[in-house]
Amino acid sequence: MRAVVTEEGMSTAEYAIGTIAAAAFGAVLYGVVTGDSIVDALTKIIERALDTAV
Repeated sequence: MRAVVTEEGMSTAEYAIGTIAAAAFGAVLYGVVTGDSIVDALTKIIERALDTAV
């Protein structure tokens, strides 16, 4: 007879690694979004939208 082992949720080590990975992804995403090229592109898009005649 075999014992059924269920793995529900994450263990502490998996939780820690997942948290670090999420924080690293957030830091990279923040760096990309606040970069000059992204800010310039968004500014141009907004200016073009505001200058559009309706």
